[in-house]
Amino acid sequence: MEARLNLMAHPVSAKVMKHLIAAGQSLMETTLPAATRQLVMLRASQINGCAGCIDMHTKEAVAAGETAVRLNLVAAWREATVFTEAERAALELTEQGTRLADAAGGVSEAVWANAAKHYDEDQLAALVAQIAVINAFNRGNVITQQPAGDYQVGQYH
Repeated sequence: MEARLNLMAHPVSAKVMKHLIAAGQSLMETTLPAATRQLVMLRASQINGCAGCIDMHTKEAVAAGETAVRLNLVAAWREATVFTEAERAALELTEQGTRLADAAGGVSEAVWANAAKHYDEDQLAALVAQIAVINAFNRGNVITQQPAGDYQVGQYH
């Protein structure tokens, strides 16, 4: 498969993508747990059908010590026993924040309150920003049909 467009080869989109990459890197410096960030990015990417981001975040998570069992169960996290209550709250917020068009009113008060039980305000801000950033990456990649499979850990760090 070949991409429709190389976003990094055009001045406008390259500038935007560099800002998105920088935003993603700044989230690495927050107190939101790295495992939670990877789970969130993987789940949003699964929902959006972004093969490139699924490839990237699965490999990055493995390199950071994530287990195959947990990664394989992200798509079915509600039925899985391998996630903490905090991770489950983050995954639910991710799903509602990613599927905005499917849920009139966006993120429910109950989902927000559950996330707020597990994360402080700085972590909530990072979580919301992480969900927004990965959704932006997913949309760019899906629209341009970016291929997956060749990502190397640390490629964009």
